[in-house]
Amino acid sequence: MMNWHNITKEEVLKTLESSYDNGLSKKEVIKRQKKYGLNILESKKKKSIIIKFLSQFTDFMIITLICAAFISFFVSLLHGRLDFVDPVIILLIITLNAILGVLQETKAEKSLVALQKMSAPTALALRDHEIISVDAKDLVPGDIIFLETGYFVPADARLLTAVNLRIDEASLTGESHPVEKNADLILKEDTLLADRTNMVMATGIVTYGRGIAVITATGMHTEVGHIARLIMDDETPMTPLQKRLASTGKALGIAALLICIIIFLLGILKNRPIFDMFMTSVSLAVAAIPEGLPAIVTIMLSLGVQRMAKKNAVIRKLPAVETLGSATVICSDKTGTLTQNKMTVTELASIHGKEHPDTLFSHYLLSLAALCNDSILQVTGKGKHSTVTATGEPTEKALIMAAFHVDLLKPKLDSTNPRIFEIPFDSTRKLMTTVHNYPSGTIRSITKGAFDVLVNKCTHIYQNGKQVPMTNVHLQSINKLNQNMAERALRVIAVAYKDLPTETVLHKNTSKSTEEMSDYLETALTLVGLIGMIDPPRQEVANAVLTCQMAGIKPVMITGDHISTACAIAKELGIMTSDDLAMTGQELSLMDQNTLIDKIPRYRVFARVSPEHKVRIVKAFQARGEVVAMTGDGVNDAPALKAADIGCAMGITGTDVAKNAADMILTDDNFATIVAAVKEGRGIYDNIKKAIHFLLSCNIGEIMTIFVAILLGLPSPLLAVQLLWVNLVTDSLPAISLGVEPAAKDIMKKKPIPPDKGMFADGLVFKIVFEGILIGSLALLAFIIGIRVYDAESIKDTVLHHGSTVQIASNITPYIGRTMAFAVLSLSQLFHSFNMRSEHSLTKIGFFSNIKLLLSFIVCAFLQIIVISMKPLAEIFKVVPLTPAQWSVVLVLSFMPIVVVELQKGKK
Repeated sequence: MMNWHNITKEEVLKTLESSYDNGLSKKEVIKRQKKYGLNILESKKKKSIIIKFLSQFTDFMIITLICAAFISFFVSLLHGRLDFVDPVIILLIITLNAILGVLQETKAEKSLVALQKMSAPTALALRDHEIISVDAKDLVPGDIIFLETGYFVPADARLLTAVNLRIDEASLTGESHPVEKNADLILKEDTLLADRTNMVMATGIVTYGRGIAVITATGMHTEVGHIARLIMDDETPMTPLQKRLASTGKALGIAALLICIIIFLLGILKNRPIFDMFMTSVSLAVAAIPEGLPAIVTIMLSLGVQRMAKKNAVIRKLPAVETLGSATVICSDKTGTLTQNKMTVTELASIHGKEHPDTLFSHYLLSLAALCNDSILQVTGKGKHSTVTATGEPTEKALIMAAFHVDLLKPKLDSTNPRIFEIPFDSTRKLMTTVHNYPSGTIRSITKGAFDVLVNKCTHIYQNGKQVPMTNVHLQSINKLNQNMAERALRVIAVAYKDLPTETVLHKNTSKSTEEMSDYLETALTLVGLIGMIDPPRQEVANAVLTCQMAGIKPVMITGDHISTACAIAKELGIMTSDDLAMTGQELSLMDQNTLIDKIPRYRVFARVSPEHKVRIVKAFQARGEVVAMTGDGVNDAPALKAADIGCAMGITGTDVAKNAADMILTDDNFATIVAAVKEGRGIYDNIKKAIHFLLSCNIGEIMTIFVAILLGLPSPLLAVQLLWVNLVTDSLPAISLGVEPAAKDIMKKKPIPPDKGMFADGLVFKIVFEGILIGSLALLAFIIGIRVYDAESIKDTVLHHGSTVQIASNITPYIGRTMAFAVLSLSQLFHSFNMRSEHSLTKIGFFSNIKLLLSFIVCAFLQIIVISMKPLAEIFKVVPLTPAQWSVVLVLSFMPIVVVELQKGKK
């Protein structure tokens, strides 16, 4: 790779075969485009719809169900009973789940594409001796480009000329202040990227001055492109939810297979027909596996995605919603994420100390700073409907905006006190001077710049509205003020003036050199005061940080900015306390990974770090078992966004590289949105857990019903098609409705869920088994009542009584008993869904407070009644209509889960 910063401008042009005067010809551009490609960043090849669809069938639980569907079909085929109902219903729900997954993934991709189209930059290029505007994607190495204030840097380039040129490179290096550029420098070969001041890099923004450069690299060959390539080769780790669901699904699938084998062997030992026992085993497999779970989880996550979209967060990957709920560390970039990425005046000081903005002194100081200023202020509209915009270098924009806030408008100041001469800011002098003709006839020179340079040029000081000679006491006081402001990471600008003799005539065409004019205008000055500014924190971030800490989440700042600035912001936001430590990238480079892993819990700020450092920090936290969320907007954040458990990119200021690496995009660039996402994620995890609790307790009830019936020598109380109906219809809608249950009020006061904590911890297994036995017992009781009381009248000659055991001949179908068991199993589960809403009693949270669950209950109960009452459907499900007396028994038994669980909850 060529080190363009290490050779002269002439050598660069010669190597690239380009001309400063003519640029490239159109023919040469076409030739180079074929060689280098378009000036765009590549992304991973998108999966085809077919691949996306097929990838939805890789879950162990889904594979088990597919096998059960095909085996049941082929076995029935071998026995001459061509039965499509069971396998078709199984395959339909699996296919539905796959379609939902593909739709959500495609929707997220479209959202990202929309965000990427928010900006389509162009550039001014010299081609065939003519300056033309071209699309940035069409630029090639060797193109001569022109940079002006406000322009995006479209590619990596070596500067040929630079006039007061400053580039904001925060997105690439993390440096919050614009970098001053110098085209004439020849730098060392090993110069760090952030210090290559004779180069401009893609994604930079020109904040001041102008320049001409020759492009040295485009697309994937730029510094941004190198980072993008690293990201493309890295894989995002599985989320905690994915791990838990994969583990749960595998366990349920294995359990289902074991149950099938046990029941099948048990039936053979009891001399039951092999085919009947096999179909019963398949029914149990269907009962054991909550086949609606993948679809339900997908739908619940999709509902969470929709809620998050309303709160300015675009979710690219469904499980990312829940992952935030498990986050234990949030690593955040500073510039533009925790701060506003907008320099703002926060302090004004005179020789007496800090001054309020509304004093006469502050107005005087700001008016001088606004006059000695090249930024432009535009005010459109009037009153409350007016809008104010400032263009120019960030420091100067901050000064004129501070003046505007005290009703000092720069356009009015300029017209009242016209500028008649200027010496532009120069990085060597670190000063800027303008000369103005005041209405009183006074000709005044105003100088602003770095305090340590300007104070040495001052012989007087502005005190109590008067110009007095500067004494050692004055000097000590003003030095102390400057030091105090610098220690608080404020960028300090000093302002001074000098009144010139009235006969002095100055204009732009003066024959004197800049150096001579500087010696004349920038000596014997009167120091007026100091102006402190900083890129301030976003107003809402402090509360967001506090909420994170209450939720047991560690906020950590990772930035490319200076350590003093980073620590000041971190302390103001509450990220850093007196007990916490900060580390620079240089210190981190000297530390091996094991040492970093050992020491990292004590650190809350990492400053002047590179993209590689950010990845090391994320992985060090992960090595300690933390679930890491990473926020950022720049290219330099992208590798860490990819490495983190969940990456959150900024939608407005974020680069395409950062967005592509992230799992979630914040469309309002607001750190506080992450806190809303954490709360949402925790609520969704709770709701998913409730749904799994509900489904498994119901499925255990189904297993219990069939298993005990076989042990008692009874016919199967439920058929496979009935079990599928219960699992996929009457179970699924209530489970989905649990997904909209509001998060508990104290959810952000709880500690994050440890990533290694199982889905069934905290006694959940006992609750599931107990409630399953309860539901199964009720369904079995309904079955026995049905066959002994109602079916017995029509088949009493075939009923054999052996003690308390009831046996029915295998050639007799217990229609009423099976129908009652089917109805109780379904309706008891519907009632049981209300128990899942909270650990607290329904009398406390309100029986009807979840309207969607109530509607699901009504719809599912209605469907169950229709299935039993309508003859065509009753024939498909092999049931018979029930009498009012039989329905009464069904309703009493079905309501029992509410009574039992409410007694169990007590006064919670």
